[in-house]
Amino acid sequence: MAERIAVLGAGSWGMAVADLLDRGGHAVTLWEFDESEFRKLVKHRGQPEKLSDFQLGPSIALTNDLQSAVSTASLLVLAIPSQSLRSALRGIRDVLPGTGVVNLAKGIEVRTLKRMSEVIAEELGVDPRLVATLSGPSHAEEVVRGMPTAVVAAGVSRDFTAKLQEIFSNASFRVYQSDDLVGVELGGSLKNIIAIGAGIAEGLGMGDNTLGAILTRGLAEITRLGVAMGAQPETFAGLSGIGDLITTCVSRHSRNRFVGDRIGRGERLENVLAGMTMVAEGVQTTRSGHELAGQHEVEMPITDQVYHVLFEGKAPAEAVEQLMERKLKPEIWK
Repeated sequence: MAERIAVLGAGSWGMAVADLLDRGGHAVTLWEFDESEFRKLVKHRGQPEKLSDFQLGPSIALTNDLQSAVSTASLLVLAIPSQSLRSALRGIRDVLPGTGVVNLAKGIEVRTLKRMSEVIAEELGVDPRLVATLSGPSHAEEVVRGMPTAVVAAGVSRDFTAKLQEIFSNASFRVYQSDDLVGVELGGSLKNIIAIGAGIAEGLGMGDNTLGAILTRGLAEITRLGVAMGAQPETFAGLSGIGDLITTCVSRHSRNRFVGDRIGRGERLENVLAGMTMVAEGVQTTRSGHELAGQHEVEMPITDQVYHVLFEGKAPAEAVEQLMERKLKPEIWK
């Protein structure tokens, strides 16, 4: 059955998901908050600098009026960067008609250290059973081209996540279910920190051995923090864990890997970010992850070193050296 779906956020992923849902026969409205970006969106039926060689179908409605976008929606899809989500949601609680909410953002709010489902619950006051996060290895550039993609819908209600499976799935986009909302959100967020680390290694000219070590040990520290925060360890062996981690760390489409690569080559963080048209969620999530590790007393050495490089001016080569010279310990010893 066709749904009336409002997609908030017209970045590359917001446009890709709007297109996906439109092709599924749903009535889609896509909202862009920035006036100048909205004008470009209307003119080009897309945003060439964010998603080249792509145009939105004519049946997708475009708007920059937030309240009108959500007031008649039966499903709200949030493709808004994590650090902007709370402010974007303020003021629409009273116009939501008992709508289910799907979060697409992969980040942890800096000031509060809250996951996106927690921010949604606070700002919108919706029934927790009608909140889910869709996460996994899913670059927009490949989804719009119909390349086979698998993701996971996580929430507390099996009925709601099953409904999302039906709404989002098609011949090239497959959705699984999970009841581990904590683990899925943390896996999708924290892997961006490791991707920055992988990019730094690339920028320094390091090879496949280094990348394999970063991915493996990065997954270990993500899992440690996730379990300490109540996640299921199995989640990190799934799509929103190792699946998304691998994709983000090796893909040419990865914004976070790009940031790390430029820093590894000697550029300053502020200059790298100033030259980007899209958000690299891992930069601010590095702050959040570093703080959460301290709060939960979890050892996260890669996250720590990425934090020191990004925000304290440590030389990337020195960070790698300190990781390698840490006290020796077993990987597994029963």
